[in-house]
Amino acid sequence: MPETEIAIVGAGPAGLAAAIEAAQAGARVTLVDENARPGGQLFKQIHKFFGSKVHHAGTRGVQIGKDLLSEAEKAGVGIRLDTVVYGIYPDGRLGLACDGHTEDLRAASIILATGANERPLAFPGWTLPGVMGAGAIQTLINIHRTLPGRRVLMVGAGNVGLIVSYQLLQAGAEVVALIDALPAIGGYGVHASKIRRAGVPILTAHTILCVEGEEGVERATIARVDDAWQAIQGTEQALEVDIIGLAVGLSPLAELAWMAGCQFAHVPELGGWVPVHDEEMKTSLPGLYVAGDVTGIEEASVAMEQGRMAGLSAAQALGYLPQDEAEVAKTAVRHRLDTLRVGSFGNTRARARKKILSRAQARGD
Repeated sequence: MPETEIAIVGAGPAGLAAAIEAAQAGARVTLVDENARPGGQLFKQIHKFFGSKVHHAGTRGVQIGKDLLSEAEKAGVGIRLDTVVYGIYPDGRLGLACDGHTEDLRAASIILATGANERPLAFPGWTLPGVMGAGAIQTLINIHRTLPGRRVLMVGAGNVGLIVSYQLLQAGAEVVALIDALPAIGGYGVHASKIRRAGVPILTAHTILCVEGEEGVERATIARVDDAWQAIQGTEQALEVDIIGLAVGLSPLAELAWMAGCQFAHVPELGGWVPVHDEEMKTSLPGLYVAGDVTGIEEASVAMEQGRMAGLSAAQALGYLPQDEAEVAKTAVRHRLDTLRVGSFGNTRARARKKILSRAQARGD
């Protein structure tokens, strides 16, 4: 049976950052991902990050992904792609499926950086070809260079809906409208301003009623909603579109943590059920850590910092980092996380994080 010291599930920003920290500390690290290339969401993100220099301000997500991958390879991280982790067992084994066969991988410590799933939205006609998640659209246009349609209705005015709408415009599509049931735009103003300048209407307090078409999407009907989220009669509009993009939120992809037996907490601000963990990313199970969107939905920069914290914690637990050296590095990560969780969006998530930490502290961690 293959063995490693630290197994990391998920080669997105959190998983790569965790692998780099642990491998640079001296641990033997194996990074496993079901996709054909590592990097996760970063390789879809052709826009430039903003914020501080330490958080890659002015650098495109795809370049950040390349830089992390190069750093992981230099650190000696073993990377297994096209490999699905289908099981996690109490004795530290992971069940892997690859190339038509299964095998086990034994690890002293495991870091779950499995990311998140797009949430669906059901309405009459939602199963027609052409109704898809915004992430799927982003994959098609930014990775496969394929435009899924010409006239798009985007549902959801959070950051994902705003960013993907702008990238659709860059790819040559027409974004007919962007709607959201909330009374205000949920994403950053800088993203909303870009698509408004391009002439795209953002209709808040609006919902999608139905989609129609013979073999695919041909038209959508939207309407304004009242304070009780009910469609207001007489406000219906029919839009001729061939793609419906759904950007209605993400849910932590936490099946492996459930399977392992982790303690969970329901925190709506973080996307729903998340594994309880402390500030060093330790779960309720010894030797099992989490990082990134599986811990609650935030930004890629947060995911990378959480990955660094998980990698440091796992390496320290295995004896690769002295206490004082580990604490210096962890303090720096905590400071960077604090700077990411300021402002109206960050404060909400910071309060939500306190719920998770209080659960971990009550557990006696």
